[in-house]
Amino acid sequence: MKLKWIEIIEFAKEFRKELHKNPELTWEEVDTAKAIRAALKAHYTPYKEFANTGTVVTLAPNAKGTHIALRGDIDALQIDEQTTVPYKSQKPNCMHACGHDGHTATLLATAIWLKQHEDQLPGPVSLVFQPAEEGGHGAKKMLEEEALKDVEFIYGWHNWPAIKFGQAVCPDGVVMAGNGTFHIDINGQGGHSSQPEISKDPVLAASAITMALQQIVSRRIAPQKAGVVSVTSIDARSGLTTIPSHAKIEGSIRIPDLKTRDEVAQSIKEIAQNTAKAYNTEAIVEFRNRYSPTINHENAASNMRKKLEEVLGKDYKSDIATPIMASEDFSYYLQEIPGAFALIGSNDGQEKHTKPCHNAYYDFNDELIEPVCKVFTKLANLECEFI
Repeated sequence: MKLKWIEIIEFAKEFRKELHKNPELTWEEVDTAKAIRAALKAHYTPYKEFANTGTVVTLAPNAKGTHIALRGDIDALQIDEQTTVPYKSQKPNCMHACGHDGHTATLLATAIWLKQHEDQLPGPVSLVFQPAEEGGHGAKKMLEEEALKDVEFIYGWHNWPAIKFGQAVCPDGVVMAGNGTFHIDINGQGGHSSQPEISKDPVLAASAITMALQQIVSRRIAPQKAGVVSVTSIDARSGLTTIPSHAKIEGSIRIPDLKTRDEVAQSIKEIAQNTAKAYNTEAIVEFRNRYSPTINHENAASNMRKKLEEVLGKDYKSDIATPIMASEDFSYYLQEIPGAFALIGSNDGQEKHTKPCHNAYYDFNDELIEPVCKVFTKLANLECEFI
C-alpha cells in the first residue's frame, strides 16, 4: 500500500529521532546501516551495499533520461550531548551534532516517495547513504568501490543553523572550503623554573609560534581571498616548578583552493621552524591534507537554485558569505562528477535551532525534511503532487 506524502514525512521525523538516540561514529555505523536497510526493505526498495556501512538505492535503472544521484551522510561525532530532548543520545560521548541523522531521514523519505512513483521517473536516480563524512573520507571510498558508476550529476546538501529557515545558498564555484591540519613538535631542554637561563623553554617558543602564525592570514594571504589558520591545541604540561623539554601545537586551516593550501602549509613550516630557532629550540612540522574545497559546477548549481526557488520561494537566497569555511567530503564527488551542493537554513528562531553544528546543544530542525524532500524530488525531474 502506498503511503501518503504526509505519512512519509512523519515517518522520516520519527526515524530521525531514533537515529539520534543511537548515533554511531565514523566507520562504525553498523546499526545505522541496518536501520536504513530495514526501512528500505519494508518499503520494497532494493539496495546495494558499499564500503561496509554504505547503502545505495538505484531507481528506474533502465529509464532513458539523465542518471542523477542524491546523497546523505550517516555518521555522528565524538561529542557528549548536553540537550534535554526526549530523543537525546543514549551513548556517552557520541552525538549527531551535525544533523546527519536529519540528512539520512530526508534521503530515506525521498527514496520511499520516489519508489512509489518509480514508473514516472524520466531517468535513473541513485540515493547514496554515505558513511564516514566526518574526517573518514567516506565519499572517496564510495567512489573507489564504484558506488556511483554511470551517475551523470550528483546533488547534496547540509543543514546550516547560521542561515534562516526558508533560505539557502548554492553558488557557482566554491561553496565550502578545503582544509588541512598541522602538528608542530617543539623540542627544547627542560629544567628548574628558577633557572630559565640554562633551559631551552619550549613553552615560550610555542607561545611565540602561536602568535606568529596569525600573520599568515593577515600578511601572506591576499585580502580578497578567504583563509583561516586556527591553533586549537597547545600541550606542554609540566610541574609548577618545572620547565618541560617538549611542547606540541596542533591546529587546522581552511582555504578556498589547493594552491593556497600548499602556500599556507609552507608558511606554517617556515614560521614554526624559524621562530623556534629564535628561541633556541627546534620545531618539527607535519602537515596533513584533508578535504579539498567543495566546488559546484555551474550548470548543476543553476539547476539546484531553480529547484530551491520553486520550493522555498523567490526570496530564498541567503546573504551569508560564501565560501563557508567548514569542509565537506562531498568535494570528492564533485571532482569526479558534475553536481552541486547547497546549504539550507535551519534557524527558525528556536534556541535549539540556533546552535551551530558540532555543538553539544545542537539539534536538527525536523521541519527541513519536507522541503528538502521536495527539492530532491524536483531534481529527479519527477512531476507529481505532494499528497
